[in-house]
Amino acid sequence: MGSKELKQAGLKVTLPRMKILDMLQHQGSTHLSAEEIFRALEESGEEVGLATVYRVLTQFESAGLVKRHHFEGDHSVFELNQGEHHDHILCLECGRIEEFCDEDIERRQRAIAQRLGFELAEHCLILYGHCTRTDCPHRPPEKGEEGEEGEEGDAWVVRGEN
Repeated sequence: MGSKELKQAGLKVTLPRMKILDMLQHQGSTHLSAEEIFRALEESGEEVGLATVYRVLTQFESAGLVKRHHFEGDHSVFELNQGEHHDHILCLECGRIEEFCDEDIERRQRAIAQRLGFELAEHCLILYGHCTRTDCPHRPPEKGEEGEEGEEGDAWVVRGEN
């Protein structure tokens, strides 16, 4: 995704938009908050304000370039809209997010909607659980354990296999 897609979405190609789009495409995580994008831009020496990051993400969302998810409370994360449906599972302890698509679940949801007299337009399934991987690289260190501590509110996310 690049300047062509911005123009097709009716958005002017600006340096902040291109930097934020690049960040969404090339970060290790596919689910980023506005604050995480802002911090990463700041760390790389870019001068893009937090208000600009929020404004650009909202413009991207309105244009259909990104999807906004509200996984926990008021905390929003964004991912590029790749056009393929997928669901999410989120660890309540370490914050890891995995994406998945299961045709049995999709088929069952369509059947339920039909039985109840609905035609599905879209849906969002988020499963919440507890990561069972003892070697989870996204699990923050226990109190008293050695290791780096993230700042309060840091999100730890990875892209799962689809």
